[in-house]
Amino acid sequence: MSKRRTYLHNAALLTGSGLVLRALGMGFRVVLAAYLGSEGMGLYQLILALYMVFVSFATAGVNVASARLAAQSLARGSGMAETLRGLCITALGFGTAAMLVQSVLAGPCARYLLHDVRAETALLILAPSLPFMAVSGAVRGCFLAARRVQPNITAQLIEQLVRMAVAAAGLRVLAQWGAGYGCAAVLLGNTVSESVSCGIMLAFAARTPEFAPRPGAPLHPYTRKELYDILWPVEGSRLLASALQAAESSLIPYTLAIYTGSRAEAVAQYGSLKGMALPLLFFPFSVLGALSGLLMPEITRAHTKGDTAAMRRLIFTMLRMTGAFSLAAGAGFVLLGAPLAGFIYRDAKVGRYVQLLGFVAPFMYLESMVDGVLKGLGEQLATFRYSLFDSVFRIAAIWLVVPQYGMMGFLGVMAVSNLMTCGLNMRRMMKQIKKPSP
Repeated sequence: MSKRRTYLHNAALLTGSGLVLRALGMGFRVVLAAYLGSEGMGLYQLILALYMVFVSFATAGVNVASARLAAQSLARGSGMAETLRGLCITALGFGTAAMLVQSVLAGPCARYLLHDVRAETALLILAPSLPFMAVSGAVRGCFLAARRVQPNITAQLIEQLVRMAVAAAGLRVLAQWGAGYGCAAVLLGNTVSESVSCGIMLAFAARTPEFAPRPGAPLHPYTRKELYDILWPVEGSRLLASALQAAESSLIPYTLAIYTGSRAEAVAQYGSLKGMALPLLFFPFSVLGALSGLLMPEITRAHTKGDTAAMRRLIFTMLRMTGAFSLAAGAGFVLLGAPLAGFIYRDAKVGRYVQLLGFVAPFMYLESMVDGVLKGLGEQLATFRYSLFDSVFRIAAIWLVVPQYGMMGFLGVMAVSNLMTCGLNMRRMMKQIKKPSP
């Protein structure tokens, strides 16, 4: 199979599986909302936001390093057996360290960062998932370097199904005891599914010809410097970004409680927005995500070759399609968001949030697509700067605005934030595509 056909085949598989996974995820959210309610969804989102800090520590740098170093090993013709082994050992080290840190800090983080002791049990249950997730990420990167996407797709689909099955079984037993136990049941599904996914990935790796040991292959196919030059910058930037996002997530219900006078009501409002309204708002984005998966590698290839005309043509195609689709989706949410959310969640408050955010949805979609283009053009540092600036702005604005205006104030902060970030990314992208060919 030619490289072109392999790319199209892989893109089609990734697109189809991505749509299926998003549909499963959306259905899972509906089930969670029915069992946990608004307050339980708020607690669930808070736990996930903090968990993502430890996920970044466990996986961020290793995931990127595995794809690059595996591709490098293939290009050098040195095989990937030792590369895979070394990356899995590194990943296991980071994952185990993250697990231990999360286990030790679960109690203090629940009390002093999330302001909810009910989160401690769920954080302890989630901690063992981190080594499995890290090793899976390392193996997944090697498969991507070998242009084999089917093992990743199979593992992700089974992982999602296992997560849903374990969570549903646990919710039937534990949800009646309160939101804390309900969240623990859901997140037990996460830990079990990550262990299953890791086992599947390792089983596929053991049967993959590219990963088999080769006679005379070097014992150390990459140097420590090559590993650390990739690992530490990515690790540091992702860890900082996820820590700021966790701080923002913790601050929202805290400041809402000042406005409402009730912690429970604040967490419920947060859950209605973050756990129900935003996933519904971004569900149509799966279509654009499929477009991104097809166009972004082509944009990167044209940029690398210095084919400015082709790069501009692809980018303007993306802008036209994103603009038309996002405007239609935004109008649909403004007009139909309230009855749609009411039908799915049986919650009028969620419908109001969806309807209001429908006005901002086109900019949210466009910003996400342009962010992907900038990364394809090698502008990761610029996107990181904008993301960092946006996080600092949102934290400061939430602290100042939400205690005075409540959820309507936060929605205003979201609107300003998305408009600002979309504008910064668009300006950067237009500046890059106006550059003459080298």
